[in-house]
Amino acid sequence: MIADASNASETSKLKSRAALASIAASAALTIGKLVAGLLSGSLALISEALHGLLDTGATILTWFAVRAADRPADDEHHYGHAKIEAVAALAETGLLIVLALGVLFEASRRLLGDSSPNVVNANWLTYSVLVVSIIVDLVRWRSLEKIAKQTKSDALAADALHFSSDLVASSLVLLGLLATDYGFQQGDTLAAFGVSLFIGVAGWRLGRRTIDTLVDKAPDGMSQHMRDIVAAVPGVAEIEDLRLRAAGPRIIGELIVSVSRTLPVERIMEIKDQIAAAITQDFPDAYVTVTANTRTLDDESVLERVLMAAARKRLPIHHVTIQEVEGVKSIGLDLELDGRMPHGEAHDIASALEAAIRDELGSDIEVDTHLEPMEIAELSGRDAPADVTAKIAGTLTSIAAESSDVQDVHSVRVRETPAGLVVNYHCRVDPARTVERVHLDVDRIDRRLQGEAPGVIRVIGHAEPLREQLALKAELKA
Repeated sequence: MIADASNASETSKLKSRAALASIAASAALTIGKLVAGLLSGSLALISEALHGLLDTGATILTWFAVRAADRPADDEHHYGHAKIEAVAALAETGLLIVLALGVLFEASRRLLGDSSPNVVNANWLTYSVLVVSIIVDLVRWRSLEKIAKQTKSDALAADALHFSSDLVASSLVLLGLLATDYGFQQGDTLAAFGVSLFIGVAGWRLGRRTIDTLVDKAPDGMSQHMRDIVAAVPGVAEIEDLRLRAAGPRIIGELIVSVSRTLPVERIMEIKDQIAAAITQDFPDAYVTVTANTRTLDDESVLERVLMAAARKRLPIHHVTIQEVEGVKSIGLDLELDGRMPHGEAHDIASALEAAIRDELGSDIEVDTHLEPMEIAELSGRDAPADVTAKIAGTLTSIAAESSDVQDVHSVRVRETPAGLVVNYHCRVDPARTVERVHLDVDRIDRRLQGEAPGVIRVIGHAEPLREQLALKAELKA
């Protein structure tokens, strides 16, 4: 944040210095052209002086605009004040058009309606002013154009456009005066036509650009480029909407994307962060607000849709069974609820879940819910005596030994709680066996233990792949 503020301050100073230099250059050239034009009687040069006078006023306006545009956002201007530069540029456009029409009118009057001779007496002062003007215009045009691109300033870009048109116009005036010196009496008047034409073209170009900014035209090609970047981010299902607009040096936008509704909130936030990072990498001056809407994707499975229905009601379910019976889907699931809850209340919750699943999959879906008690209170406990733990560990090992499917019972822990004994243990199984098969094997051991060890209320068996044990033995041998 400190670096951003420092960069913004440097940019503001750079624009302000460029605007002040433009004021000085425009004022000096205007005075020189006006004096030379009055002494020589050149309409083209006087027209250029008037153009320069308007340019001086415009550059003063630019200086005030760039200072005001860098003010931060406030309660009334939530997006900042950057468009003040565009307003200033629009005012400059109006001045250019008025001047172009005035010069065109005077040139037409001299060429068609004025019978008096057009006396033009160009001297060394006239030519010197024009040559100096062309050099200054060239330097200021290139300098302002560079700074305008660097700072993304509409007002400085307008000034650069002015100086480029001044360069062409001064060149035309010089050619017109040379033509007059060589006997072509209407050379100066025709040069004035050229000046008015270029002033008008400059005004049109500036006006088009300024109006594009004021009506929030998206920068050319940026929208499609940004869409391509966002579409490449994993997890983005669709780009619903993208709106971009220029605000001074910044591009401000709003992006709405679709993501799968089955994704967890953390993953959706990651996708949004990845989108923002991808945009910033290609467009460092873009500030785009990203909104992610969840939606049903075509490839969602029935299981995912059932889990979503339960997640929306914040209900834990497991052991979901999906069957196709004569063209009708049948859903069976286990629903965990507080074991102390009255059955009537629990049945209402289950019925509401079943209705939600039918709304999701269709009214002809069969849904059956099996209620299971869930212990929601934390149980205080302590380690059981060593002899109790050893006895239960021996019982577990004995039960597991009856089958080769479960091996190496270890890490047996027994805790005493007010409700009874809670047993945790680890065992190893063939990693190629299915989850369903391993669950049945471990569940068989758990149930046997509860039947043979009085006081055991809960058994948690954790099965590990047998390959871990084999790898460990190989490592120890090595």
